[in-house]
Amino acid sequence: MSASDLLLESPEIAEPPVGGETIAARSPLQLFWRRFRKDRVAMVALGFIIVLLLIAIFHKPIVDALGLPGPNDQSSDRLDDFGQPSGPSSRDPFGVDPRGRDIASRVVYGAWVSIRVAFIATAIAILVGVTVGLIAGYYRGWADTTLSRVMDVMLAFPVLVLALGLGAACTLGNGCLGGLIKPGLNVVIALTTWPYMARIVRGQVLSLREREFIDASRSLGAQDSRILFKEILPNLVAPIIVYGTVLIPQNILYEAALSFLGVGIQPPDASWGQMISDASDIFDTAWWYMAFPGIALLLTVLAFNLVGDGLQDALNPRTAK
Repeated sequence: MSASDLLLESPEIAEPPVGGETIAARSPLQLFWRRFRKDRVAMVALGFIIVLLLIAIFHKPIVDALGLPGPNDQSSDRLDDFGQPSGPSSRDPFGVDPRGRDIASRVVYGAWVSIRVAFIATAIAILVGVTVGLIAGYYRGWADTTLSRVMDVMLAFPVLVLALGLGAACTLGNGCLGGLIKPGLNVVIALTTWPYMARIVRGQVLSLREREFIDASRSLGAQDSRILFKEILPNLVAPIIVYGTVLIPQNILYEAALSFLGVGIQPPDASWGQMISDASDIFDTAWWYMAFPGIALLLTVLAFNLVGDGLQDALNPRTAK
């Protein structure tokens, strides 16, 4: 068989257009969406996340539209004849807690708290981690050594113990550093998660800085800032997105754990972790108090993880089917 016959039979070579028709090229975004939408599990999870975000953003109008009381409205009329929390009913779909507060209303408000804390903490962690990783991986030398040792020190701390210590120390008053560090919020969580993002970015930059297109940019006289932000950073978008979707559910669980231990979101704000903690003593008689916030936490974390898996497959052409 000749070489020309092999080329004609090879499935990798596209046939020329027939009848003068042209084949439209697809952009990287179109290729990504084409691969991502084939993953039906990820698409269902993405739909759940969109609904959750709408519920979190419009939590107050939704509670009012459903005719539910506020998350902190206490009423003895909602307790049973023995003064115990009553279970799910037409008036209280998720039942009430021992103080007569509607659990459905608190679950909806808790969604806003969890999503807000997770997204802000993840944004801070990505910003700090990407900046540190770019500098350490590109400049190397003393900058890489210093920043890598800082990352090693941060990773050596038991993250939950560190967050507990910061949360407990900054519980009273307006927090620490003029209110910058507050229990269970933003900086406390981001402070212990940015080294993971920094290490991933640093490893990618160490590989990219030795590539031919970087050498070409240097030979043309491009400055370091242009190489970093125009050449290297665009090639890091995929791993940053994928790991960002991993950080979001991790930070949601992080906030819930801190609230469960009493150094997270402080009353009267509603938090899924705090509700689960309060329900641990009465779970045998009021199962709904723990079940509904627990289910909300489980589904939220699961949905973000499934979307993250779908994004990883869609952004990696080698795994595309």
